[in-house]
Amino acid sequence: MSNSAQSLEKEISRRRTFAIISHPDAGKTTLTERILHAGGAIQMAGNVRAKREQRRTRSDWMNIEKDRGISVVTSVMTFEYGGCIFNLLDTPGHEDFSEDTYRTLTAVDAAVMVIDAAKGIEARTRKLFEICRLRDIPIVTFINKMDRESQDPFDLLHEVASALALETTPLTWPVGRAAKFLGTYDLRQDSMRLREEVSDTDERILQMQDEVELAKVGLPEFNLDDFNAGFLTPVFFGSAIKELGVTDLLDALADFGPSPRNQDSQDRQVAATEESMTALVFKIQANMDPNHRDRIAFARICSGRLERGMKLKHTRTGKTFALHTPQFFFARDRQLAEEAFAGDVVGIPNHGTLRIGDTLTEGEDLQFTGVPYFAPEILRRVNLKDAMKAKKLKQALTELAEEGVVQLFKPQDGSAPIVGVVGVLQLDVLQTRLKHEYSVEITFDNISFSQARWVQGDKALIERFINSNRSAIADDIDGDPVFLSTSDFMMQRTIDANKDLSFHDIKQIGIGVAS
Repeated sequence: MSNSAQSLEKEISRRRTFAIISHPDAGKTTLTERILHAGGAIQMAGNVRAKREQRRTRSDWMNIEKDRGISVVTSVMTFEYGGCIFNLLDTPGHEDFSEDTYRTLTAVDAAVMVIDAAKGIEARTRKLFEICRLRDIPIVTFINKMDRESQDPFDLLHEVASALALETTPLTWPVGRAAKFLGTYDLRQDSMRLREEVSDTDERILQMQDEVELAKVGLPEFNLDDFNAGFLTPVFFGSAIKELGVTDLLDALADFGPSPRNQDSQDRQVAATEESMTALVFKIQANMDPNHRDRIAFARICSGRLERGMKLKHTRTGKTFALHTPQFFFARDRQLAEEAFAGDVVGIPNHGTLRIGDTLTEGEDLQFTGVPYFAPEILRRVNLKDAMKAKKLKQALTELAEEGVVQLFKPQDGSAPIVGVVGVLQLDVLQTRLKHEYSVEITFDNISFSQARWVQGDKALIERFINSNRSAIADDIDGDPVFLSTSDFMMQRTIDANKDLSFHDIKQIGIGVAS
C-alpha cells in the first residue's frame, strides 16, 4: 500500500458521523448542546427551554425553532475530539418533520438514540429505530433525565430489548436516582464520574455496586461485531441538562464508533477508502444567511478525499463544475474546507443546480441509492394573498420544495399549486418562511384530494391514464406524474382498474419510483 493510500485510510478511520434521534421532549437537542460543550466545540451550552437572557441552543438556529423550542431542520456540526473528527447531525424530533430525519439517516454511520428515563420507548423512537434497522445503522442508546423520577434501569434495559428486538449492554450505570443522581460508573474502565466526592459507604454507591453485579451476570457483554451489525446496542445513562454521562458517550463514540462505511449505488458498492472522491447530497438549506439569499447543498463524502478547487461531475445532469468554496458547518456558522474525507459532511453553495439525492464524482457515472420521498399525508392548495407576487411565489415554492420543506405538486389542469406534507407543522414552517424570507404571504385551502401516489408503467399506458384522469393528475418537482385520490376507496378502485400500471407511496430520489 502506498503512503498516500495509508494516509487516506488513516484520515477516514478518524471520522465519526452520527445522527442524534429521539421522540420529542426526550432531550435530544439538549444532549447535542452538551456533547458540543463536552467536546470543547462551544464555551457555554444552551438548552431548549432557555430563558430569554440565556444563550440559545446552537443547533436550533431558525427563528421558528427558537420561538417554539423544537428542531424543524437537521443541523450539521463538525468538531474534533479525542483524535477523531465528529460530524454530528441533530435531527428534528417532531414527527411532522420525519422526512428530513429519514434523509439524514442516509448520510450517517451510526445513530445515538435518546430515551426519556421516565417514559421509555415511545412511538417515535420505535419508528426511527425501524428506519435505522432498514439501513443497518448501529445504534448507541443514551437514557436521559436520570436526574428526574425514572423507571428502574433494569426495566428500561428490558423494554429496549423487547420493544426493539436488540441485545442491550450497559457500559455505564447510574449512581443514584432523581434528585440524588450523582453521576455514572463505567463498567469497562471500572471508574466513576461523579459531580461530588462521596464516601464508599454512601447508599448510592452501595446500590450501584449491587446492581452492577446483577447486570454483569444477567446481561450480555459488549461485542463490537454485534454492535456494528446492528444486533446489540451499548447503553449509557445520564442527564444531558446536568452534563452527567455525556463524556462517557463521547469517549465511547471516539473509541469504538464506526468509521465511514461502504455506500450502495445503482451499479456497485462504493468503499469509503477508494481514492476517487464521491459524494451524496442529502439535504438542501436555503437562506441560512438571509442577507445573501444563499443556498447550500449538504453532501456526505462517501469515498476518497475532497479538495477545494477540484472538478466534480454532477451525474444527474452530466455537467462538470469546480468546487470553489466547500464549507464545514457548525449549525449556522461556517468555515472554508480546504480538504475533507469520506465520512465528512460539507456544504456546497449553489444556485439551484444541486438537489436532494444527487451524486457527485470525479468522473464516474454513479448514482447512490436510498434517499426517499414519502407520499404526503396532508394535501393543501396554496392561496396567494397578493396576485402581483405570483412569479415570486412560484420561485419560492420551487426552492423550498427542492430543499424538502414540503412536496410541490403542479396540477395538469392548470389550477393553483398543491403542497403535500407529513404533518401540519410543516405548513406553519412553509407559511413562516415564505413571509420572512421571500415576503410572500399565503393561506391554505382544503381540497377534496387526500392521497397522492406516483404512477409507473409503460409510457403509452401512462399517457392514456393521464388523459382519462387529467383533473386528478399533477406533476411533482421532477416532472413525474402523481395521481391524486379523494379516498382510500377511490385509490383502490383506480389501482384495480389499471392493473398494467403501478402506484407507489415511496419514491427513491435520483432513481424514480420505488418498486
